[in-house]
Amino acid sequence: MKKVLAAAAATAMCCSMFSCSAKDESSQGSSNQKTIGLAMPAQELERWNNDGESLKSQFEKAGYKVDLRFSENDADKQNEDISSMLNDGVDLLLIAAVDGSTLSDTLAVAKEKNIPVVAYDRLIMNTDALTYYVSFDNYTVGKLQGEYVRDQLHLLSTTSEYNIEFVAGDAGDNNARYFFNGAYDALKNYIDNGTLRILSGKNSFEQVATASWSTENAENNMKETLASFYKGDNQLDVALCANDSTALGVANALASDYKGGNTPIITGQDGDVANLKNIVDGKQSMTVYKNVNDEAEVAFEVCKMLLDGGIPTSKLAGSFDNIKVVYDSESYNNGVRYIQSYLLVPYVITKDNLQLLVDTGSYKWDSDNKYLEAASK
Repeated sequence: MKKVLAAAAATAMCCSMFSCSAKDESSQGSSNQKTIGLAMPAQELERWNNDGESLKSQFEKAGYKVDLRFSENDADKQNEDISSMLNDGVDLLLIAAVDGSTLSDTLAVAKEKNIPVVAYDRLIMNTDALTYYVSFDNYTVGKLQGEYVRDQLHLLSTTSEYNIEFVAGDAGDNNARYFFNGAYDALKNYIDNGTLRILSGKNSFEQVATASWSTENAENNMKETLASFYKGDNQLDVALCANDSTALGVANALASDYKGGNTPIITGQDGDVANLKNIVDGKQSMTVYKNVNDEAEVAFEVCKMLLDGGIPTSKLAGSFDNIKVVYDSESYNNGVRYIQSYLLVPYVITKDNLQLLVDTGSYKWDSDNKYLEAASK
């Protein structure tokens, strides 16, 4: 696992360094109206809608044509979308995969046509067509969630026992396994010694995966867990949720079906506005924030360099003034080879440091200065 992360980090550093030095040139029309195909998973999810529109805006401002498509979280539709882009003659593909294991046949066509393919946020598996990978340090996302639980429950010194349940992401999303493994590894010693108990017995990724990262699926799964294992005197202390959409479902289930007198710790990831409200209201404890604007900027620079005939290297990672990026070529193996990767560093958000999100420019305080809302673009 650590080896995979290290490789991704090395690649990330490379891309970043070139990015800043290439920015001035990118605005001078060197693109010659080349077209980039952006394949995003789902427009209805706040995260992907923001990413897609942000990337589209950056490329268009730099003079490129953009073919942006959302695939409704349907792997078959995404394959069709990408095939259509290839038929239309795109010059590069930037793909956030619905299911990274289902694209190899489609991307073989890109390989034949010498069209670069960059994986965005989610690694694309089992293909030699993949050129680069831009993402966050996904194992660290889960690790931060686990360490937050460790510190809140004082697990290093406590003599008490606590009950925890894990809520992972979609089984088809390669990142979801990294999130789960990072969180589980951070807490494994406490699970093994009985300080943390999983009453449901669900201690593997496959057992706790949430189809489509769906809020509704997470809510229904948690309601079943509560009905089966948290009746009577059994108290749930932690719901370690991989992201904000699953955390929202868990919070809904606890509000309607949990009979315990305590407020369980709920983790999350992404910084969705509804979840940030829950954090203020005490219904969610934290979220791991990944500044997707930074991720989009790194991806833009990697793609721009490729479109302009360059070769991103480790130097790119060091070229960003305000973005922490690591280049890694020895950690992320997609089943065919290790992929040059550019990895950004995430951080923990709680009710005490929400101003950090405002400082990114993506959020603003509401009129009462109580909750955060999306900043106008």
